[in-house]
Amino acid sequence: MTRQIREQLNALIDAGTLAAGTLLPSERELANTLDVARNVVRGAYEQLMDAGKIRSEGRKGRSVRSGGTKKKSAKTTKTTKARKK
Repeated sequence: MTRQIREQLNALIDAGTLAAGTLLPSERELANTLDVARNVVRGAYEQLMDAGKIRSEGRKGRSVRSGGTKKKSAKTTKTTKARKK
């Protein structure tokens, strides 16, 4: 079930139906709508966050990340800058 939710949300993000900055429903709200356990939705959201598709806005919730790409880590950025010199 987690995979199905993740794939559906991923498809909506890739198609542009869920635009960058769009707030996603809370875990509880989506779980109640889909009649699944909250941890199922949490797992899907965590996998999308790991893939760089969504980001956490703290207490505000989760939103679609612009471009759907992961942020570069500070370590990666430093390494890239060091190579350019």
